[in-house]
Amino acid sequence: MLNLLLWIVFGAVVGLIATSVMGTNRKGSLITDVIVGILGALVGGLIASIFGVSGVTGFNIYSLVIAIIGAIILIWGERMLYQ
Repeated sequence: MLNLLLWIVFGAVVGLIATSVMGTNRKGSLITDVIVGILGALVGGLIASIFGVSGVTGFNIYSLVIAIIGAIILIWGERMLYQ
């Protein structure tokens, strides 16, 4: 249960940072930011593994950066689809 709570908090932090970096001016909720953050961690981990480096390895700065990069890519891709 604690692990799930930590992933939700991690996703919220990543989602908030990524939406701020991308200048997303939507009236999103915390739930949306959590989803963007968790999916961003998955996308970032996948991209990192393609380049031969480790993806999200836990709750540390390296994983935070990988997840933020993945979330930014996710937001960018969403913008490209709906423009």
